[in-house]
Amino acid sequence: MWQRGLNWLAIILVGLFGLMWVGIVIYADQGSSLWMRVVQVVFGLLLLGWAVQKAFRLAGGRV
Repeated sequence: MWQRGLNWLAIILVGLFGLMWVGIVIYADQGSSLWMRVVQVVFGLLLLGWAVQKAFRLAGGRV
């Protein structure tokens, strides 16, 4: 029971971190070049995608 709750917590934290990463890169980072911001946005979207995939797998009963 604890492990399942901690799994959900980890998924939520990674998803929020990915979302915040994208937001910070888009709105606050004006010093980097365009291609570097694109790379960072892709990284944030990968984190968000991982979290969504894991959430669907955990909700479906597979870990």
